[in-house]
Amino acid sequence: MEAKTDMALAYFKNGYNCAQSVLGAFCRVAGLDENTAFKLANGFGGGARCGELCGAVSGALMAIGLQYGFYIENDIKQKNICNERAYAFLEKFKEENGSVLCRDLLGCDIRCPADHTTPEAKEAHSVRCPALVASAVRLLECMISEEA
Repeated sequence: MEAKTDMALAYFKNGYNCAQSVLGAFCRVAGLDENTAFKLANGFGGGARCGELCGAVSGALMAIGLQYGFYIENDIKQKNICNERAYAFLEKFKEENGSVLCRDLLGCDIRCPADHTTPEAKEAHSVRCPALVASAVRLLECMISEEA
């Protein structure tokens, strides 16, 4: 399990945002290349750039969609499977971290672009965000391995 966590943390350390880092660690398993995954997840870091749903959570939900999502019209069974996995992940992440909202998790408001440059936001980004990325990856890996 540590391999995906290490991979995600390396991505984050190298400048990818939280959503990119989590999705990047899982994308190849589902047949998505890293470049496309990074592009897809780019706008979801920082709670979609405004402190809303944590980017690590967004990346995990995208990975869940890749793994379990439905694509055949009216495949309600698969849609429900994916939704159940997403709900379960959200509950586990919230239980472990106290929230799924970026601004709550970071303890600072980052709703405006200038808010991302405050000392509080920079410290949260360097300390709290890697922990949240690791949490999302670990929880997702546990969910996947439990089903295997």
